[in-house]
Amino acid sequence: MKKYKIAVLGGGNIGTSLARGLIKSGQYTADEIILTEKRGSRISFLQKNGFTVTENNSEAIDHSQIIIMTVKPQQFKALADEIKDCLTSEHILVSTITGISHENIEAAFGSLPNVRIMPNTAIEICESMTCMSFRNMKEDQKKNVCSLFDKMGKTIPVPEELMDAATVIGACGIAFALRFMRAMSQGGIEIGFNAEMSQMITAQTVRGAARLIIETGNHPEREIDKVTTPQGITISGLNEMEHQGLSSAVIKGLTVSFRKLENLSSSGQ
Repeated sequence: MKKYKIAVLGGGNIGTSLARGLIKSGQYTADEIILTEKRGSRISFLQKNGFTVTENNSEAIDHSQIIIMTVKPQQFKALADEIKDCLTSEHILVSTITGISHENIEAAFGSLPNVRIMPNTAIEICESMTCMSFRNMKEDQKKNVCSLFDKMGKTIPVPEELMDAATVIGACGIAFALRFMRAMSQGGIEIGFNAEMSQMITAQTVRGAARLIIETGNHPEREIDKVTTPQGITISGLNEMEHQGLSSAVIKGLTVSFRKLENLSSSGQ
């Protein structure tokens, strides 16, 4: 078996998105990444999409330097039991697993260099917002990991106590944003566009709004003020959305997800 540079342990949605992002970013080729997966149907899917796949996590680790765990929280213990004797101080262990703390990782593997990351599925197209928390890592190791993920979107280091919040606003948040886009697109159909045109207009409008904030650094309300004129149609629509609870619903959704994640984390899931 050849020497791979990165092993992605878990070939589900986030693991596959991450592998695709690594390739799209130009940092790695498909034959420098190995994914692990147990499900036969998923193995076939990944192989058909050009990935190297194995069912053997230990084998993948033996041929890689960076190990990225992307399994579900309830699968962490079984994975840790399977691979704990394969990891050495030469490996860098990266975890996307929700609710699994540095303490949990060190209890399973010892004081290996490890980093918790919370990307979102836009990592596939190199547009992720990835939050990171480091443990037992030298500065050059941190720099290398940051560089790896910087090429797949934007990164920000956060204290570990904010990783749950990062999960909700960054990872869950992409679903919340997409649900808003769906509603906006449906509204476009209601006022006359066909579905395809409404979706395209919505997507580009939301993309433009996001880039305005990223590139100018302005508060959203400052950009909103540029669009709202006295007695105009924009302010009328905004006010109706607020009367119907738009901002309140978004904030409540975030806090409900956060509380549920806190409960999962405290229970050791």
